[in-house]
Amino acid sequence: MIFKDSALKKDKKINPFIGVLLFLVSIVLIVITGPLGLLYGFLYNLIKKGLRGMGEYTLKMAISIDQLGNVVMQHLLNLLWLKKGAYRFGNRDETISSAIGRNKKLGLLNNFGLQIDRILDTLDPDHSLNSIDYYIEPTDQIIDKLAWIHVVDGRILSTKSSGKTRYSLPRGNREPSKTDAQTLSLKINEALSIVLITATMKPLGIFEAQAQEHENGILVRMTCYEAAYTENIAPNDEIVEIVWLSYKDRNMVTEVDKVIFDFLKEKGILF
Repeated sequence: MIFKDSALKKDKKINPFIGVLLFLVSIVLIVITGPLGLLYGFLYNLIKKGLRGMGEYTLKMAISIDQLGNVVMQHLLNLLWLKKGAYRFGNRDETISSAIGRNKKLGLLNNFGLQIDRILDTLDPDHSLNSIDYYIEPTDQIIDKLAWIHVVDGRILSTKSSGKTRYSLPRGNREPSKTDAQTLSLKINEALSIVLITATMKPLGIFEAQAQEHENGILVRMTCYEAAYTENIAPNDEIVEIVWLSYKDRNMVTEVDKVIFDFLKEKGILF
């Protein structure tokens, strides 16, 4: 089984003066030790792995520089490349290319941003879309959820909650203090009165889309698992309807579920 010991956590609050001090220390360290470390790194990788080692080493540096640029230039890039209400640059755990890719999917790159994306695609086809990082630390623009995927005879179990207009897969918010298996088991038990057998849990994929009933640029990230279960399905008071949907019912579900439907259809799981 592939389960993380703990979920990704948001950054802890830090005294801004400490932040300034750490910034100055990091600049001093990179100026003093950076050139020596870079030279040794080139020689080490060249001797150990040859040109391939050099390529891997420089790629790692390129990604790190890209992440640094996403933080250093965040305010300027938000102004120059994005439409109003877009997914913002600035996550220290994400590259510029990943943020471009998310906004490309949302249709929130402005003309300047689209030109930058075209240049990247010329160098590397679908570069920004392939660069989207689904494992970055949570931010206030990403709603982190877990979902249970249960398909029988080509149809998928879906629910509708009280006050909602669309169906959705059984899900719950990720809890930082618990593993994915613990959180998903608890949420599904609360919603449907069944017990997921954690030993049978298999990760299916991570999917993202515009969050339903939220302003533009707010994404929901859904980490999906398959699992067997015990007991009989019985909805709680918040679940007003349980249905089995096929691919033709795609327009009846939330945006992120549409992405999951497309994936399952492509894999021949959903009919």
